[in-house]
Amino acid sequence: MRHTPLMLSLAAALALSACAKNETPATAATPAASSTAAAAPATQAAAVTDEHSFSQPDKVRTTDLALDLAVDFAKKTLSGTATLTLDWVDPTATQLILDTRDLNIAKIEGQGADGQWAPLQFKLADTADKVLGTKLTIETPERPKLVRVTYSTSPNASGLQWLDPAMTAGKKQPFMFSQSQQIHARSWVPLQDTPQVRFTYTAHVTAPKDAMVLMSADNDPKAARDGDYTFKMPQAIPSYLLAIAAGDLVFQPITDTAGVWAEPSMAKPAATEFADTGKMIDTAGSLYGPYRWGRYDILVLPPSFPYGGMENPRLTFATPTVIVGDKSLVSLVAHELAHSWSGNLVTFSTAKDAWLNEGLTSYVENRLVEALYGKERSDMELVISRNELKAEFNDENKSLQRLAGKPGDLKDPDDNLSSTVYTKGAWFMQFLEQRYGREAFDAFLRGYFDHFAFQSISSQQFADYAKANLLDKYPGKVTQEEFDAWLYEPGIPTTAPQIVSPKFDAVDAARKAWLEDGTLPAADATGKWTTQEWVHFIEGMPATLNTSQMAALDAAYKFTGTPNAEIAQRWYPLAVRSGYTQANEAIAAFLQKIGRRKLIMPTYNELAKTPEGLKLAEATFAKAKPGYHPITTGSVQSVIDAAKNPKPAQQ
Repeated sequence: MRHTPLMLSLAAALALSACAKNETPATAATPAASSTAAAAPATQAAAVTDEHSFSQPDKVRTTDLALDLAVDFAKKTLSGTATLTLDWVDPTATQLILDTRDLNIAKIEGQGADGQWAPLQFKLADTADKVLGTKLTIETPERPKLVRVTYSTSPNASGLQWLDPAMTAGKKQPFMFSQSQQIHARSWVPLQDTPQVRFTYTAHVTAPKDAMVLMSADNDPKAARDGDYTFKMPQAIPSYLLAIAAGDLVFQPITDTAGVWAEPSMAKPAATEFADTGKMIDTAGSLYGPYRWGRYDILVLPPSFPYGGMENPRLTFATPTVIVGDKSLVSLVAHELAHSWSGNLVTFSTAKDAWLNEGLTSYVENRLVEALYGKERSDMELVISRNELKAEFNDENKSLQRLAGKPGDLKDPDDNLSSTVYTKGAWFMQFLEQRYGREAFDAFLRGYFDHFAFQSISSQQFADYAKANLLDKYPGKVTQEEFDAWLYEPGIPTTAPQIVSPKFDAVDAARKAWLEDGTLPAADATGKWTTQEWVHFIEGMPATLNTSQMAALDAAYKFTGTPNAEIAQRWYPLAVRSGYTQANEAIAAFLQKIGRRKLIMPTYNELAKTPEGLKLAEATFAKAKPGYHPITTGSVQSVIDAAKNPKPAQQ
């Protein structure tokens, strides 16, 4: 998923779930060579507990999932069956426990040795956990190889968004898409919703004939739009990478093995913006080993998509807010593509180890940006992300500043600090690269991806592998104490390498001159500024400006109403803090048009700080809510509720 450099959430935490304990399995530490290998590991490492799943994969594991679903836009539901192929790890186990959230379970059956299906007794927990959902316990005294669950989803499923035609670009057909990360797959499929379990899957999906259905699987660019679709994912994936979308979608090729799916009006502009995707794939492959997932396509979703991107294998989900016409924000594609190695290929075993996905991916992303667009651009993006980290880290969230989290620190798997898992994780990798040299570190990462391919691992397994293949192999370059400080301590170690951006130095000088005497930078200079430079220009402003200063900037640069959401994300909070009410109409329009949390939450947070702002926030949210994803709705509602019911100050 993408939150970094320009995509980093400034709202700090992402909200949705609190935690319960369960027993979970050991994770594998041996290589899996085949790109189509199922999940079964050859050996076990130390047991790792996933606090965010009821499932017990130390007793039984899902190895394959077969879905047969119908898409009903009128009811806003998916309904059908999920058939799980099981590996009974514990020969004494007689129960299968699955994760669910707001699912309607009609019946559950097991297939006997004679091939016949027979009903199985099951029970949904009487009380749903606010975070984890509802525990589903299935009695399986005969330990069947196959268990089939007949079910339907809720119209309010946290992992699905249903858009009426008016909320799409074409305004003619409804649209549906999923968002399974972190633990939302359980809201549309009953399964073992933990990254420790990897499975292959197939699917048969029916839908209205005018709706094209896609999944994180083998989508055929030439598939007929006939309302009847089949899919196969031969590589084993964790549940959070299970994805589906349906709507008025067409395909636009980029290369023979990469292309864009989007609504008709967006397909060609997106393909043009993402034209360098093939070069990114080639560059990543030359550094870190072959791309192992077949095709790499990008699905451009409506603006209500709550994230920048989601790395669903074979089908990255992407926000249209990065399509600005100059490729200045395509680092999002580099990030989601990098997940094909870091995250999709080698996966974190629990949300406490999320940096293994996002930190390594952010490092690889920056390497791809440097290779394709130059070191100046990659350095600017590093500076932006690190400045945001400095703003996000404080004494109150120290427990979430550790890369390797402790049990109980992370109540909700969506509450990881973005700056920790993305920026600090990538900074750690840059530290290692600097100490060992790029050639040695590239070889280390390539070996790491090969060694743990198609496995889910913990921070400890990464540390053990690094000790054997870096610290011990090249003695005297990094001490164990230095390594452990990055991994286990809050904050940023003093050993962190620093980045200087000459382009940002020029932006800083221009801002300083304007603040001192009102002299705007020369038009021939700002005319060449990239999105990154404009972002840095605004972010370096004082917390507030007077209205005359705001008006002068607005007259010169037309920030209010800008089509560039990255600039709007910085300008509108500054306008709110500065009492620049001339921007209110544009602010309301922006918040109603965009559902991407990291872009809109900074403005909602600022609006909620004053009575007048809160009134505007509530009125705008009431209009925008029907088009927001449930995850976004929850985030905005929590800000408004907190503002209306503040906690009493501690004495």
